Amino acid sequence: MSQLLKASIARVLNSVHQVEIEAGREEGSVRVIAVTKYSDSAVTRQFAENGLLDLAENRAELLLQKQADLSDLTAVRWHLIGTLQRRKVKEIINSIDTFHALDSLPLAQEISKRAKHPISCLIEVNVSGELSKHGFKSSELEGVLAQISQLPNVLITGLMTMAPIDADDAELTHIFRTTRELRDQIKALDLVNCPCTELSMGMTRDYKIAIKEGATMVRIGRDFLNDD
Repeated sequence: MSQLLKASIARVLNSVHQVEIEAGREEGSVRVIAVTKYSDSAVTRQFAENGLLDLAENRAELLLQKQADLSDLTAVRWHLIGTLQRRKVKEIINSIDTFHALDSLPLAQEISKRAKHPISCLIEVNVSGELSKHGFKSSELEGVLAQISQLPNVLITGLMTMAPIDADDAELTHIFRTTRELRDQIKALDLVNCPCTELSMGMTRDYKIAIKEGATMVRIGRDFLNDD
């Protein structure tokens, strides 16, 4: 498994680099977030040992378990990318580097209350309008951000979005481009605690389009375990 995984990591990183070149992006401008929910702690350790230091989980309890198992890997940056219930904020928020799914004002208020320092948070936006998706509507953003930006322990570092699983290339391009434009509009507001420079968008099946549309973070999981 070790050699196969090492080769797979190299393949994915090379693919990301090639898309950066094709898109006229600076080399290294896209961070690969390794989604480890498909891997146990031993495999997750191999990600870090092969240079993938941004590790993500979508469930708080699994992140805490892996963080404990890999406590010797002090350079790892932990990302929570899944929905977070307010009752679980206290147990997880001071153990992560970035939260990718801030989707309500009450959640932001709870994070600010429980955090011991400013937490990097990405606002989740539902650009596609899917009822099954979490996140703010585009029309809600400016008003809610004016309130969230006043919370002392919430640092709004960017936006996150997810595209429908059955979206074609044209729809993916529209969703990712719209998210980038929203990010630029918010950044221009120059709100306090809101640098809004990051774009977390694109996963295994659509990260190439996301990079071309400006993603600064892509969340990849299953592709690392596929040796095709």
